[in-house]
Amino acid sequence: MADPAVLDDPSRSLEVRIPTALEFYGCDLLFVHRDAEAVGLEARLQEIGEVVARCSAPPPVVCVVPVRMTEAWLLTDEAAIRRAAGNPNGTVPLSLPPTKQIESVPNPKNVLARAIQRASGLSGRRLESLRRDSGRLVHRVAELHAGFAALRALPAFASFEERLREILEENGWTG
Repeated sequence: MADPAVLDDPSRSLEVRIPTALEFYGCDLLFVHRDAEAVGLEARLQEIGEVVARCSAPPPVVCVVPVRMTEAWLLTDEAAIRRAAGNPNGTVPLSLPPTKQIESVPNPKNVLARAIQRASGLSGRRLESLRRDSGRLVHRVAELHAGFAALRALPAFASFEERLREILEENGWTG
C-alpha cells in the first residue's frame, strides 16, 4: 500500500494523491478509498472519476467509498475483533451495532476501538498499552475478517463489489 506521507507533498487531495500514486507506484488496478461522509456515495464516485479521467493512461479503478468510514465495515465480525484483541474466547459483550445500522453509526472508529478494548479483557497498564497500539489492531481486524457477505446488503459495499467484479471479468483476472 502506498504511503503518501513519505512524499514531498503528502496532500490529502485526490488531485495530488491519485497522479502521485500512479507515478510512484505503478499498478494494473487502482483502488481509491474515500469515505462518503456528508457528501454522499454518488458525489464521491463522480469526484474520483473526474480526477482519474485527467490522468494519462490510468489503470482500471475500483472506488472504495463507505458511507461513514471503512471501520464501520469491520464492525460486522465479532470473532475477528476478539482475535485481534488477543482474546478469541472472550465473552464480554462488545455492543456492536446490527449490520443494517453500521452506516449510521456516528463514529465507527471509536466504536471499533472500544470494541477491541472490551474484547481484550484487559485493564490498567495493559489496557493502556493496547490503546496505544489501536491503529495496528484495526488493521489486524481487517486481516482477520472472515468475509464481507453481510455487507452486501449495504449499497456502498455492493457498489464496490460490483465494480471490482466487472473489472476483474473485463481484464480476464478471474479464476
